[in-house]
Amino acid sequence: MESKSVPKYQAVHDEVLNRLDTGMYSVGTRLPTEDALAKSFDVSRVTVRKALDMLVQSGYVTARQGSGYVVSTLSPPSSTCLVSFTDQVIGEGRIPGAKLLGIDAPAKSVPPEVAALFDGELTLIRRLRTVDGAPVMLVRTWVPSHLVPDISAADLPETGQNQSILRILGRRFKMQWTRACEVISSLIADAEVAELLAVQPNAPILSQACTAFDEDQKPVFYDQVFRQSPITYNLDKSAPIRTAGNSAGTSV
Repeated sequence: MESKSVPKYQAVHDEVLNRLDTGMYSVGTRLPTEDALAKSFDVSRVTVRKALDMLVQSGYVTARQGSGYVVSTLSPPSSTCLVSFTDQVIGEGRIPGAKLLGIDAPAKSVPPEVAALFDGELTLIRRLRTVDGAPVMLVRTWVPSHLVPDISAADLPETGQNQSILRILGRRFKMQWTRACEVISSLIADAEVAELLAVQPNAPILSQACTAFDEDQKPVFYDQVFRQSPITYNLDKSAPIRTAGNSAGTSV
């Protein structure tokens, strides 16, 4: 468990994180007890607790009184600067869905505000996000085509925790981003949006536009989210505060 350069608690942390990444522990599930992990890794409970506390601090797991450690997300804001809609819904004990409406490669129509951000050809991914089967968000994601070569429906699962666009772009296409900028506005639902979100035409809805940037400050994707549900913000000092334009980003 320990090398000359890696302390035991770090090795435990890294292995548990690897298990999260490979799907051994899913969102909403409880990790093995400290005793069980200590025996598995042949270390002390103190070592295990330090490793788990690191995962709590980074946002992957939550310590719950009487329940041990529960996986809260596979894409914490601390590592992605964005909040996973998929993980939020699973954490609430509900079922997220992501119906693929289409992949336009290349995108045939690009709004001026999106075209102004990117140089070169873009791919548009259109998905309808649902909760317990009911539509809640229409999401249009524009990505430079060279970053998602040969993307297909097989890359975009409609069920399960890997439907998160953050994990699709990050794991499948190895994209990385360090900050995001969000703009929230209100608008009137046109006929297409109203039908997909099951609202009346011309009903007021919310629009969230989120641009993610890499470490060189180049945009790597742009999300346009239309939602018929309210937006809530976590004002807990221990968690990232989400406001319009804040780098904490949107739920995607």
